[in-house]
Amino acid sequence: MIVKGLTKAAILLALASCSSSDGALPDAGNWRVINYWATWCTPCREEVPELNHLNELSDVTVLGVNYDGKTGLELSQQVNEMAIGFEVLSTDPSETLGIPVPRVLPTTLLVDPKGRLQQTLVGPQTAAAIIAALAELGRVNTSRND
Repeated sequence: MIVKGLTKAAILLALASCSSSDGALPDAGNWRVINYWATWCTPCREEVPELNHLNELSDVTVLGVNYDGKTGLELSQQVNEMAIGFEVLSTDPSETLGIPVPRVLPTTLLVDPKGRLQQTLVGPQTAAAIIAALAELGRVNTSRND
């Protein structure tokens, strides 16, 4: 089915949401930056361009989680509306990570390449701040633009 007005990211999300519902985190081997967001959260909207930029790094994968639990076409439309250029998970990874669902938005989780939660950042972040936090956690700069 073709839906007029959806971005490539939204289409990929719709396809991915059909297959990745086991709670596993994609891109093992990379640092994962998992961001909880909602359309009604103004700081979340302001943070998206920063996360899109961060997702361009070769050793960092940004993953989104819709706080309101939207799925399917409704989620795809929200991804398109917010111009999200990174993968949005169809399943909340909090249980997989052994943590409670965040209570404040935005919340960003930093997960090391072995899949272990290393840090939780509460409130809006910049790409530079997340890169600095990853460096403090042991990320070695192996990519451009940072």
